[in-house]
Amino acid sequence: MNKQISENFETITPSEADARLAFESWRHLETYKIPKRSSVRIKVLTKGGKPETVSIPGSALHLLLHMLNEMSQGNAVTLVPSHAEITTQQAANMLNVSRPYLVKLLDEGKIPCRTVGKYRRLRFNDLMAYKRKDDKVRAKILDRLTAEAQKLGMGY
Repeated sequence: MNKQISENFETITPSEADARLAFESWRHLETYKIPKRSSVRIKVLTKGGKPETVSIPGSALHLLLHMLNEMSQGNAVTLVPSHAEITTQQAANMLNVSRPYLVKLLDEGKIPCRTVGKYRRLRFNDLMAYKRKDDKVRAKILDRLTAEAQKLGMGY
């Protein structure tokens, strides 16, 4: 089943109050060392409602912690299923590159894609795999440049 991220896929941009609350929530919850393969029972309390206990996977709690940490830093958060398909413009935005540059990467076979009519679609997890690989290459280059600058006494 292929799903495509719509242009109005919900992104949560935290307010300052949300960021503070996210930080407090994250700080409290991260003290619990919960294995990803376990389940967690949480109590849900709403104003005027009856408390309910719900079991959730430990892995979902880890995802929630990551989301709260990002929100506490004021970062917008979007949940994207790894199997979701995205447009070339969405992919270019995620990599912070131009769409023509992304299309060049597709043409060179550096990122897999498929064609739907006259449009290309990329799987989100393929895009992220490329990004992780590219980030590693960039980090190695930066390390080499830093070492060379130190060797030359350039103050880095």
